[in-house]
Amino acid sequence: MRVLIPVLVCLVACAPAPPTVVGRASMIDGDTFEIHDQRIRLWGVDAPEGRQSCDDAQVKAYACGRVAANRLDQHIQGRPVSCFEEDIDRYGRLVARCEVGGEDIGAWTVRQGHAVRYARYAGTAYVVEEAVARGGRAGVWAGRFTEPETWRRERRGG
Repeated sequence: MRVLIPVLVCLVACAPAPPTVVGRASMIDGDTFEIHDQRIRLWGVDAPEGRQSCDDAQVKAYACGRVAANRLDQHIQGRPVSCFEEDIDRYGRLVARCEVGGEDIGAWTVRQGHAVRYARYAGTAYVVEEAVARGGRAGVWAGRFTEPETWRRERRGG
């Protein structure tokens, strides 16, 4: 009994926190979706905006923002998404690490080249995934693109 009580306390204290939100995701763009009418922004990644275009390896423009959203939607395949709150952004969106089938969605989308790591917020997260995408010329890394944050700032005129 003396051993069992500390083990039980550790199991309870060490158990991972339950997800903040779980459900089917409706894509907004490559790094934002809705679950149960709550808008969720993926933590640590920045995908091209819905209206953003990039150049592919043949320097031909394509709708990289729409491609990012479509590929993520195809990857999720209607499976339940579990999101763990990291923050609330200035737009009132939940900023979260999200998983589908136990896989980190942010890591997947960066590794596929459909998003870049948002270094300002991610710290060292997704460094390896971005290096893999860049080295393999996956997604946006196959050609030329403007960082999504820069693209947004240019559209706002600042």
